[in-house]
Amino acid sequence: MKTLLLRVWRAGPLLSRIGAAIFGGYALAALASVATLALPMDKVQAVLTGLLASFLVYALAVIWVFAARSAWRAWGGLLVIATPLLIAAWTVWPAGAAR
Repeated sequence: MKTLLLRVWRAGPLLSRIGAAIFGGYALAALASVATLALPMDKVQAVLTGLLASFLVYALAVIWVFAARSAWRAWGGLLVIATPLLIAAWTVWPAGAAR
């Protein structure tokens, strides 16, 4: 039992990075996709640009998560990048979507 707990304890940072890559990368890509609607361009072009940019953002987020020195830095880096994207996405979010 003690050996099993030790294995889980040692795998914690790796599991945290995997979670950051999957869920944090997805959230970052979604925010980047919506934030492109704030760019001064036609809506159709903004949607296509956001779609293509989301693939790049997701791939770069996964690379960042596993290149960071620790799992804490990986999560922190994702939060630092997500903040301006959230602000940009908030400006174009439809007001009636919350109802």
